[in-house]
Amino acid sequence: MPETVTRANRIRRCSRASRPARSTGRVFPRTDVDVYVTDTDPSAGPDTETDPDELALSDAEQAALHELQLGIEHVHRAYGTLLEFHHQLGHAMDRMGDAEDRLRNAGHEEWANELRDDHLPAGAISDQWTYELVEEFSGEFLEEVDTFEDAVREELADGLDHVTERRQKRRLRERAEDDG
Repeated sequence: MPETVTRANRIRRCSRASRPARSTGRVFPRTDVDVYVTDTDPSAGPDTETDPDELALSDAEQAALHELQLGIEHVHRAYGTLLEFHHQLGHAMDRMGDAEDRLRNAGHEEWANELRDDHLPAGAISDQWTYELVEEFSGEFLEEVDTFEDAVREELADGLDHVTERRQKRRLRERAEDDG
């Protein structure tokens, strides 16, 4: 039976859509994500019982949590860059494979053999292929920092994401209503 999609899990699923599957470390693009970005309702946001202004969260804790969440977002961006590197190098290797065939067809067996035997099977970094780097990064570091951030956020903010942004959104919309 399919999961009941609520606004809250729709937004969460979208914001973490490129996360690796926990069991395999592989990334699966999600096509089942609905995102609504045209909200005009000032109270719109993920369904939650928690009001960000009612959290027992000190200014220092809020600042620390915000920096941690920004850091995690940059880790995810780095992961995307690593995936891009993996894909680009894969395309480069395909082109080099084509070059091997063309060198051979042009009568340059020695260069074609060197490309086939020495360069194409070599790892990108310390004899590791890029898929191994992606798997190691996503299966270890990325998963560990995500779990850490989840635990800190659960403890400090009752699991609520983006407390600083939620508070800012409310302040800006209230100011617009008061001044408008």
